Amino acid sequence: MTESSEEPTGSASTGAFEPTAQPRLLSEEVLVVLSLSLLASAVFAIINLLSAPVSRTVTVRVFANVQLATQLVSILFSLAPVALVLHLARRSREPVEHFGLGTATLVPDVGWGLLLGLGVAGVGLGLYVAAIALNINRFVVPVPPTGHWWTVPVLILGAFQNALLEEVVVVGYLIRRLEQIGWAVPAAILGSAVLRGSYHLYQGWGGFAGNLLLGLAFGFAFVRWRRTWPLVTAHFLVDTMAGLAYIALRGHCYFGVCLS
Repeated sequence: MTESSEEPTGSASTGAFEPTAQPRLLSEEVLVVLSLSLLASAVFAIINLLSAPVSRTVTVRVFANVQLATQLVSILFSLAPVALVLHLARRSREPVEHFGLGTATLVPDVGWGLLLGLGVAGVGLGLYVAAIALNINRFVVPVPPTGHWWTVPVLILGAFQNALLEEVVVVGYLIRRLEQIGWAVPAAILGSAVLRGSYHLYQGWGGFAGNLLLGLAFGFAFVRWRRTWPLVTAHFLVDTMAGLAYIALRGHCYFGVCLS
């Protein structure tokens, strides 16, 4: 009786990756999956352990920068979904340019992003003040804990993290994938914008409406030019300006809004 020869799992005909590339891809996969789950919990637990001696009678803080460490770790692990997008692109052998993340035009992209950010900041400020005046929005404190030497550096890092996370995932990745699934371009843009508005609902209805409009504008820009870096730059500039303005102007009232 002739034995049937089964092709080994992981051979080339199964679509598996080459053995030389597989360990690196698997390492990326493990790091991303853990960063999105229990690795972050482990790091936060270590920080918590270092924040005070393990004793029921001692409450003195021995790790003075525990708050700073927590802020930095939060920023780092919040970028795990961006790493996942890049990993999935590598696994499927898609160029990052398909997600608007090519670097060939990075310098002009940043320039256009700065101009876009100034426009967004002006419109956004008007919408925010109007929403507060209409009492349909909560007052948002756009800064990390104040009164520390690291407040501004963490603000800047946090602004970059938010910009990179939102624009890569909600625009570059999501619109690209929705188009591949078969969504019409207007529907993909609208879906991205609704998602952006929805996770800003903690601010109130003003935050939802403003970010819905921003999502539509950014989605259109991405579909038109297929560039994500201008959106990242604009978002980063708006968040940084908002935080620095709050730090400089807190304790004063403007247009009926008191910055406390």
